[in-house]
Amino acid sequence: MNRLRAALPLLLLLTTGLVLFFAGMGDHLSLARLARDHADLLMAVRMHPWLSRIAYVGLLTLVTSTGVPGSLIVIVAGGLVFGEIEGVLLSSIGLLLGSLLLFLAGRYAFGGGHKPAPRLVERLRHGYAAHPVNYTFFLRFVPVFPFGAISVALAWLRCPMWLFLLATFLGGSTMLIFETAIGADLGHSMKHGAELGWHMLFSQQLLLPLTALALLALLPLAMHRRQQRKRD
Repeated sequence: MNRLRAALPLLLLLTTGLVLFFAGMGDHLSLARLARDHADLLMAVRMHPWLSRIAYVGLLTLVTSTGVPGSLIVIVAGGLVFGEIEGVLLSSIGLLLGSLLLFLAGRYAFGGGHKPAPRLVERLRHGYAAHPVNYTFFLRFVPVFPFGAISVALAWLRCPMWLFLLATFLGGSTMLIFETAIGADLGHSMKHGAELGWHMLFSQQLLLPLTALALLALLPLAMHRRQQRKRD
């Protein structure tokens, strides 16, 4: 009963994500919907500057904390609507808040109960505890790992709060810079009459942020492989 009670916050977040997904929220977080509502979003920001920014941070917090697919579209929309600098700032706040909620719920869930953890679990946690900074930054800086899943995994591994916040802020902000730049470049193209679609990702002005994202995904893996060679 104690374990179930401890797991309730995490289960509530994950259940909320499933309900939102099957209710059709994924249809709203799509490139086609963004193209259709682009003009309305810009008008809403002009008419309600503060409310629109609060709503954006709240939406990204909700998507991040519940694991609803579509956070990339939300971040791209932030760059498209708010521009690069403000888009990165607002997205960083939403991403950090959503990740923190998920991390706290996970830490509370995995900390419940008085029975000792299985031997395999303790071995994994012991291995992580030997090099927490390296493992945490490696997980956060590899974009192929789902952001929400890593938040839960770090809670399960008993990552210190300060390390989680630092790695999430640095790793998340690094990704946000390029993802928001993609949204800002899409907005620039649309102002010149281009139609929003996946074909725009192959335009010349988007090659730089897309290439940077690809290199960022490979960099931690290359560094990890280099460290393994040194140990061998």
